[in-house]
Amino acid sequence: MKTWFAIPLWQRVIAALILGVIVGFVWGPGAESIKIIGDIFIAFIKMLVVPLIFFSLVAGVASIGDLRKLGNVGWRALLLFVVTGQIAVWLGLAIGSFFTPGSSIDGTSMELDQGALENAQARQEQAVTFRDMILEVVPDSPVQVMADVNVLPLIVFSLLIGVGILMAKEEGKPVLAIFESGSVVMQKVTMVVMELTPFGVFALMAWVAGTLGVDALQALGLLVALNYLGCLLIIGVMYSAMIKFLARLPVIDFFRGIVDAIAVSYSTASSNATLPVTLRCAERNLGVSNSVAAFVISLGATINMNGTAMYLGLATIFGAQAFGVDLSWSDYFMISILGTLGAIGAAGIPGAGLIMMVLVFGAVGVPLETIALVAGIDRIMDMMRTTTNVSGDAAVATTVAAMTGELDREEMISADDV
Repeated sequence: MKTWFAIPLWQRVIAALILGVIVGFVWGPGAESIKIIGDIFIAFIKMLVVPLIFFSLVAGVASIGDLRKLGNVGWRALLLFVVTGQIAVWLGLAIGSFFTPGSSIDGTSMELDQGALENAQARQEQAVTFRDMILEVVPDSPVQVMADVNVLPLIVFSLLIGVGILMAKEEGKPVLAIFESGSVVMQKVTMVVMELTPFGVFALMAWVAGTLGVDALQALGLLVALNYLGCLLIIGVMYSAMIKFLARLPVIDFFRGIVDAIAVSYSTASSNATLPVTLRCAERNLGVSNSVAAFVISLGATINMNGTAMYLGLATIFGAQAFGVDLSWSDYFMISILGTLGAIGAAGIPGAGLIMMVLVFGAVGVPLETIALVAGIDRIMDMMRTTTNVSGDAAVATTVAAMTGELDREEMISADDV
């Protein structure tokens, strides 16, 4: 037992991931029988999301100290979220236009997977319009929002509570102490749950490898490759540039510091599920202050979805090419806007990108049958998109902390510490 815990968590997670892939390929579809272990792990993680966001975000906002400092952190984070989201969508459009992954498919004569299509149509009912997205930001009932795990209005409510504590000043300190204690307790609970990560990752990866396999269609294989290419460009170029030139920190040390979050995000395909790990990496490995990490990363887990934004642009081009839809420049601009908004509105859970496709496809006339084409391989792509999203949360938090003097540069881990 001591030997097990002596091994760093990220090494146990990576080993479980590799072993899970091997077992999945050897076992085949039968690996689905152990998926319940992964489901239990995800359930434990999801259990943490609401109390962790609520306590951490309220304590984070209130501990900033004054409203001027809150605005100083907030506008920088939001600006980086929006700008990087726009760059990500246009990158997806550019990659799709250059490599034309859907040009080899005759979508009008192809027999579609009706089961996948019916599933996509069922999920369409869950999609939100732009008007609904705006209205749902303000919660009718905070209790109902927590029960439904509706993260975006929960964040708005948490921000308001934190601002209220700041405005109350001395009278608000007793309430602040409660939230700070609750935040510490949730961090301890998170550390306990994180020890289950290797087992959950093993089961989930065995299930993915055993049941999904590799799609034989060359076009879909190319789409998967382009999805990974776009995500790697976002991580390797855009995020690295932020860390190097805005935060002025060693890029390699940054990525070493978030390796736990990368491993968990890739295996679970859930930004929300990875949130506790991302917070832990930012504070313990990167030296980001608790107030900035709690505020920026909790906010980013909902609205900073650059991998999803890139994919929405790429998938729209793919569908347009497959079904012979000609897109104008005005359509491209519409995709860039809706892709960013769709990524913001997408829940941080596996498969959320499929729901947001309805919003983008419908606006530019791309048939919804495209969703049926990509549904079978979405999980493979979703894992990489989530890794991109989570890496972006950490990159923005680190950059904002460096800009506002909330970064302990000596705390940044070195190669020897990993």
